[in-house]
Amino acid sequence: MIKISGEPITMDSIISEYTGNSIERKSIEKLNTSSVVYEYSSIEQLKFEMKMRVNIIKSSYELFKSRMAFRVFRQTMCNEEYWNRTNDGGFELKEGVKPSEAIKDIFRNGLKYGTECATAIVIIYYKAVANIYPEELFNEMFSKIKLMNWHYDRDLGVDYYKNITDYLPGDCRYFKNPDVDTKTPQWQGENAIDLGDENYYGHGIGIRNAEGIIKALNSKRKEGARVEASLLESATRPDFKYLSDKYQKHISSMAREYYRISLHSVMGSF
Repeated sequence: MIKISGEPITMDSIISEYTGNSIERKSIEKLNTSSVVYEYSSIEQLKFEMKMRVNIIKSSYELFKSRMAFRVFRQTMCNEEYWNRTNDGGFELKEGVKPSEAIKDIFRNGLKYGTECATAIVIIYYKAVANIYPEELFNEMFSKIKLMNWHYDRDLGVDYYKNITDYLPGDCRYFKNPDVDTKTPQWQGENAIDLGDENYYGHGIGIRNAEGIIKALNSKRKEGARVEASLLESATRPDFKYLSDKYQKHISSMAREYYRISLHSVMGSF
């Protein structure tokens, strides 16, 4: 069930805004028929989450098409016009570079980049936010980006949820490979975005259904392995509500400033 400010929503009031087979409509219907109560402070907060989920999926396809390489941390690479590669294999934003331009460059010039799957997911999250936020807000909020797995993503509010009831398009799911070959530990698992059509995008494996990802991971097991790879009952998500509140606050501030300037202009004409 979905509640807005403590009250159940009227489905017709929101799903009519989305086409019948859209990611947004399918997600909202799934949340509203769930046994779990999903609380939002405003309808804008719910709509923002839906927009983020759509843009996470869009950014996943874009990153796949960019042909960014899969690299372990000791072999990562980046475009040094925008990023400094750190000793631990992460990417730090260069001084004087706009964060929005640095993130977009990864998608424009993917062949100049290489990293592992968790960092790729964080890159997707940043791009999804950049697609929605005004450039000014994005650059203000994410002025000190460091890209390296999940360790430096606090400004996105990324969190890991176990044993949840509902999984939605745009969720990051994890495929675990417990019997991985010790010679290739990077294949101990795969972080993959649910694309909403029974397929997933995992950096280094590409776009496949769950069976295809499990098959790829199984090929990286040690000799004599008995335990197959599997999809865990968990999901990783950015903090949609936090990101929405920052966005709404900025938009409201811009609207007030526009009103103030307009009023001043009108009064000055008398």
